[in-house]
Amino acid sequence: MKDKDIAVGLDIGTTKIVAMIGRNNEYDKMEILGIGKSKSLGVHRGVVNNITQTIQSIQQAVQEAEANSGMDISEVVVGIAGQHIRSLQHSDYITRANSDEVISEKDIDMLCNQVHKLVMLPGEEIIHVLPQEYKVDGQAEITEPIGMYGGRLEANFHVVVGQISSIRNIGRCVKSSGLELAGVTLEPLASANAVLSQEEKEAGVALIDIGGGTTDLAIFKDGIIRHTAVIPFGGNVITEDIKEGCSIIEKQAELLKVKFGSAWPGENKDNEIVSIPGLRGREPKEITLKNLSKVIHFRVVEIIEQVFLEIKNYGHDEQKKKLIAGIVITGGGAQLKHLKQLVEYITGMDTRIGYPNEHLAGNSDPETTSPMYATAVGLVLNSLEKNKKRIEEEEAEIAQEVKEDIQDEQPQDIEQSIEEPQQPVNEGFETENKEVEERKEYTESKKPRQNIFEKWFDNFKDFLDNAE
Repeated sequence: MKDKDIAVGLDIGTTKIVAMIGRNNEYDKMEILGIGKSKSLGVHRGVVNNITQTIQSIQQAVQEAEANSGMDISEVVVGIAGQHIRSLQHSDYITRANSDEVISEKDIDMLCNQVHKLVMLPGEEIIHVLPQEYKVDGQAEITEPIGMYGGRLEANFHVVVGQISSIRNIGRCVKSSGLELAGVTLEPLASANAVLSQEEKEAGVALIDIGGGTTDLAIFKDGIIRHTAVIPFGGNVITEDIKEGCSIIEKQAELLKVKFGSAWPGENKDNEIVSIPGLRGREPKEITLKNLSKVIHFRVVEIIEQVFLEIKNYGHDEQKKKLIAGIVITGGGAQLKHLKQLVEYITGMDTRIGYPNEHLAGNSDPETTSPMYATAVGLVLNSLEKNKKRIEEEEAEIAQEVKEDIQDEQPQDIEQSIEEPQQPVNEGFETENKEVEERKEYTESKKPRQNIFEKWFDNFKDFLDNAE
């Protein structure tokens, strides 16, 4: 499947692996063509710890998606998360050789390249370099410097860093599953694209994606990403607490959490009891829903407080950094009852549950608009957006070439008709061949330049190919 209008997102999570196939319809909304889900067996807190099991889970999810859509999947866009992800703020500048020329994309690429040369801790690698705002000759708060005059170009960057081995292990699993790696995206960024509106990003919003193994945070303000963090706790820790606290097996603990769990103990009456079947003929266990809610409550409070600490570190108390749109919760953990009320109580910020239906077609299956599919929807959206941008750039380049060629050729034709009324046949062929060669060279030089992340990704793909 090499259709440019279709994209496949692969969300490799701690509890589940989701493969989603999507395309843009005539109204520029995303249409889900097929979805496959499998239990994730070889991933712990977003990091691969068993290659063989992860490959099997990926293949199972992909096969299900292929069966549902009737398509063959050959390449996927993968999300990266996990406890090894961290972010930092960095400022850098370049001094331009000729300040009489306007700032071009080449200058911005040079500045981003410079950030990529930052010395990281051993075993770490820069995944994303995200410019926030620019300064040109000391003039601050510039969002788009291209086309401006200036000698010194400066920028603040949000740099996302991850462990080389963890990133390469994910790449190896995808390749070994018989798939091509079409791109790598940070999962909080993908989830944000799926559930947040542009107005929320402008006003200031914190997205909390509660997964099985990790809780991801992405903060936006003025339409720009300002802060990202990965907290190594998720829904699995809550299940583990229920299992230990109620002395039951994990499968029963997960069912209890999903069916009867609540983050607010006050909602349950003392006489509400659920009976759990005993193992191998043993007596059934009776558990009060109030006690169950207490176990869940203490762990959820710990997760929210960790996230709130990250929001405080960003500096949301400052007037300029205020998050007017508050908090949006998504991911599988967002389905826990009374979680919204608890988050509002702890943080004092407006909160809503984020459903990935912002960019989906109206006829989408209600199951696919569940918060647990937010990352997968975001990965497909990102991929479709990149494909669309690439096609538009190519079409614009071709249109520009044709326009310039017509302008170049017209005066020559007039001169030739005046000065050279007769031309030998061979000479005409030589001129034509020369023009074809020149046009070919011009087309090569006009190809869209890769951005810094695409260059990193190409190097990463070369590494995986050479490692085989």
